[in-house]
Amino acid sequence: MYTFVISLILLVVGYLIYGKVVEKVFQIDSKRTTPAIEQQDGVDYVPLPAWRIFLIQFLNIAGLGPIFGAIMGIFFGPSAFLWIVFGTIFAGGVHDYLSGMMSVRKQGASLPEIVGSELGMPVRQFMRLLSLVLLILLTTTFMSGPAALLHGLVDKVSFRIWLLIIFGYYMLATLLPIDKLIGQFYPVFGAVLLFMGVGIMVVMLGWHGSQMPELTDGLYNRQTNGLPLFPMMFVSIACGAISGFHGTQSPLMARCITNERQGRWIFYGAMVAEGILALIWAAAAGTFFADPENGLYGIDGLQAFAAEHQGENIAALVVDRVARSWLGVVGGILAIIGVIAAPITSGDTALRSARLIVADFLHLEQKTIWKRLVISVPLFAMVFGMTFVNFDVVWRYFSWTNQTLAVFTLWAGTVFLFKNGVETGKVKYGWLMSIIPALFMTMVSVSYILIAPEGFHFAPQMRWVGYLVAAVVTVFCLMLFASWAKKYAKRKPLETYY
Repeated sequence: MYTFVISLILLVVGYLIYGKVVEKVFQIDSKRTTPAIEQQDGVDYVPLPAWRIFLIQFLNIAGLGPIFGAIMGIFFGPSAFLWIVFGTIFAGGVHDYLSGMMSVRKQGASLPEIVGSELGMPVRQFMRLLSLVLLILLTTTFMSGPAALLHGLVDKVSFRIWLLIIFGYYMLATLLPIDKLIGQFYPVFGAVLLFMGVGIMVVMLGWHGSQMPELTDGLYNRQTNGLPLFPMMFVSIACGAISGFHGTQSPLMARCITNERQGRWIFYGAMVAEGILALIWAAAAGTFFADPENGLYGIDGLQAFAAEHQGENIAALVVDRVARSWLGVVGGILAIIGVIAAPITSGDTALRSARLIVADFLHLEQKTIWKRLVISVPLFAMVFGMTFVNFDVVWRYFSWTNQTLAVFTLWAGTVFLFKNGVETGKVKYGWLMSIIPALFMTMVSVSYILIAPEGFHFAPQMRWVGYLVAAVVTVFCLMLFASWAKKYAKRKPLETYY
């Protein structure tokens, strides 16, 4: 219990203290007119109340990520708590805040345009492609998964029919003005997701606290499948610590905020809320299956449960068992909402983000419905076509693409903060705030694609080569930034370097 409680306190304190540091480093201007006001179009640029934007942002970035990812992450042991806490505060919160506020400063631009404006045209083109691939993979994943679950609940309706129903909803959410569907219903679903997490936490602390995993149990790798803790755990727990997908969602809300002061609550705050949700589910999964009478404590019990259900969706089973057992009938309803509605509400905003990325690339305004259709119809076709691809294949490559996107966003944020410090003469070393997580995530992303089964799958005895290559790439990125920074600091007025 002590590990969980201290972790929870650290996340709240991190928001209150480090969140203010991040805001100060960015140098907000509360008098600056935001894109929601300056470029209001009634479709994507729509001023909304801050509380509503927070709940939409939270639901957009959450989905199943902080639940399923945290459950799979606790298989590695109590070290998952450390990654959730420090990843959220020093990596994910910084990443989400910078991607959102940089978009505000750049007229609500989508992620590839933000990153490209700081890292140059070649990177901009790469980010356009990478972002679209990620969003199409995620939309397909978050359409196929709920359709399969709904078919299991109502087997008289075929999987394909459920798929078409969800797909039809995605089309509406992508094309309609943001305040008509997303702005109305998402705050409700966001509140439900938070309520479910709080309910699980109350029951867990009140009745099962003594069985919760503790850091004193040891930080060694508890996985039984032979996969190393680094980098696998740092990719398994993505949305609960840092996720590149969030950077594609933040610009949606950057087009709706009415004051830069709202950024800390909406972007950094939503990430902390997601970290808390991930913390709750990691602890719940590591606690629920404890069976002291048979010598199974916490994570050992979870491992035994997973062994009994090989080939099944373990995370979904854990959510169902925990919610129904600890919250009763209400828990069952909330579990259905959490496992089905949450991914659907992330999938549709992913598709909406894809539309805006293409629109920014083509410089095609989106106020007119036929111009939205010109972009959306090909995207709809690609997503629907991907539903015929094996689900496991789609999901495997989503994970790596997701964290690689975060790497580029953090490096772009580092360049932005360095420029800001040089040009204003204030907070000159604020870029350290983003370069540290940028270096760490570079190491994670490169080593993952070399070691993971879905990557080059280096044999255990050759993993040191993967780590060495990742270290070399990370050092190279640092040297590249240092060379650019030295030139930029000595530049003549109005001169730009990339």
